[in-house]
Amino acid sequence: MNLSDLRPIIDAKWDEDLVPRLVEYVKLPAKSPAFDASWAAHGHIAAAIEAAAAWARAQPIAGLKVEVISIDGRTPCIFFDVPATHGLGEDRTVLFYGHLDKQPEMTGWREDLGPWKPVIENGRLYGRGAADDGYALYSALTVIQALDARKVARPRCVGLIETCEESGSPDLPDYLAKLAPRFGQVQLVAGLDSGCGNYEQLWVTTSLRGLVGGVLTVEVLQEGVHSGNASGLVPSSFRIARKLLNRLDDVDTGRLIPEALHAPIPQERIEQAHAAGEILGDIVWKQFPWVGCNHGPDAHAHSMPTTTDPVEAILNRTWRPALSVTGAEHLPGIASAGNVLRPKTSLKLSLRLPPTVDGERAAALMKRVLEADPPYNARVSFSDAHGATGWNAPPTAPWLKQAADAASMAAWGRPAAWIGEGGTIPFMNMLGERFPDAQFMITGVLGPQSNAHGPNEFLHIDAGKRLTAAVAGVVASVR
Repeated sequence: MNLSDLRPIIDAKWDEDLVPRLVEYVKLPAKSPAFDASWAAHGHIAAAIEAAAAWARAQPIAGLKVEVISIDGRTPCIFFDVPATHGLGEDRTVLFYGHLDKQPEMTGWREDLGPWKPVIENGRLYGRGAADDGYALYSALTVIQALDARKVARPRCVGLIETCEESGSPDLPDYLAKLAPRFGQVQLVAGLDSGCGNYEQLWVTTSLRGLVGGVLTVEVLQEGVHSGNASGLVPSSFRIARKLLNRLDDVDTGRLIPEALHAPIPQERIEQAHAAGEILGDIVWKQFPWVGCNHGPDAHAHSMPTTTDPVEAILNRTWRPALSVTGAEHLPGIASAGNVLRPKTSLKLSLRLPPTVDGERAAALMKRVLEADPPYNARVSFSDAHGATGWNAPPTAPWLKQAADAASMAAWGRPAAWIGEGGTIPFMNMLGERFPDAQFMITGVLGPQSNAHGPNEFLHIDAGKRLTAAVAGVVASVR
């Protein structure tokens, strides 16, 4: 098969159909349940599901079946099923994965941009969710449609598009139990919810970190009091919280202190990090929007990463644990902050875990460490603690390595690259346990500056087109 035969179909489909659909999708504030407790009442997730399913049903793909499946009290999902072509049989399948729920708004958007305001500029579609991960269903069915239009033999294809991935996929186990018997014998998982080191070749994800999330709350008083009267006698809840965080990571280096939160890095992953580091160089750390200094003799200075070594940087963000404070409550804004010693402080914590560390055990450990022996006998709790285990891909089959390289060469003129990712897709670990013999092509369009989850998030449209063509090439290689 020559991918150049597919590109006109795929490019036209993106320009005439997918981009307009994704523009409409960006407008929907379909926030994941973790960020919108009233998601069902608000109806935005339902609207995203209904629009995507209606589009899918309208596609001219022979034998395509599309279902919206709901379980009471759970977010809905889309399941699609397309029979094999040219006599390849129905037992061996390719499973596509994506999601339609989104992260919350986040502050800091450029003045003319916004999370629910789609803007196309310089080949990029700005707005929340198009690249993470609204394009996945549209791209997957475009892959199938393009292969069928050129009469290229392909296996049976099924797809699962969920709507709680950004909340850690808490509803997914129920759907997986319900639908897995319909998946068939999965030969390849094509997950379209990952990143890419650059926009110049196909990037295949080899591992994903796990995640522990929760809220640390420290209470010292029943109500706020005059800081002049109480400070020096009543300990600051913020200082106690800061002291508790010091139990988790080294304040100077950021290294996580409990050894149980670390894991040995496989030699193959180290070798892949070296290869990716040679390709990317300083892009690994320069892709982020560092704060610059605009005055004085060091006018070109900027804040610096923990390391500028590309290999160490890749390993830090893919195989080493890291703690972040992603939110806070009970701290008034500066304009309304009086001389009051606040009664309590709450911090939302996000701990990224090495791919092979068990998420639930890590969550239990984190809770024990934070709540043990509270300073000053303050009331300390780590609530809403939840863990998701990461994922480490099985050894890559020779056919997949060959197919990925060939597809990347055809779409970009460069071979495929292999790299771990720092994010979490709980579905991959669940699926890896259920289908241990499957191969995984986890990939995506979240490259430099795309800023998933943050302000000014964008979808690189040309990368989406090329990725769709490359995935088509790999799918056609499954036998």
